[in-house]
Amino acid sequence: MRSSNIFVILPLFLLLVSIENIVRVYGEDPTYGFTSVPLTEANFVVQKPYNIPVEQRYSFIDGVHRFWVYAHDKPYSPGSPTQPRTEIRIKGLDYHSGVWQFEGYGYVPKGTSGATIAQIHGSGDGVLRH
Repeated sequence: MRSSNIFVILPLFLLLVSIENIVRVYGEDPTYGFTSVPLTEANFVVQKPYNIPVEQRYSFIDGVHRFWVYAHDKPYSPGSPTQPRTEIRIKGLDYHSGVWQFEGYGYVPKGTSGATIAQIHGSGDGVLRH
């Protein structure tokens, strides 16, 4: 009975030692020091094709923001040289106002091409692509 306990305790000990080493190698939680700020209609505006009502390109149902973009969509304003897009533009909580970190989930349907998931201002290329 005693020798069987070693087979339970030894793997547990090795797991704990491994976790401690992983924490040392990879450092602290990257969210440490940040304060969670909820995304509300007070701090964002939806940018969508200028000639289409927002309801045809954006919805917020059960806590999920959904966006639709089609290759034939117009830009968000007449005369804009930008590609078609529907996106949330965060107001007051952007890269001009300090250090910010965004966390969210994304889903791009199979067969989609050229979708931009996030735009990183000030980076070399500027975008992360799917």
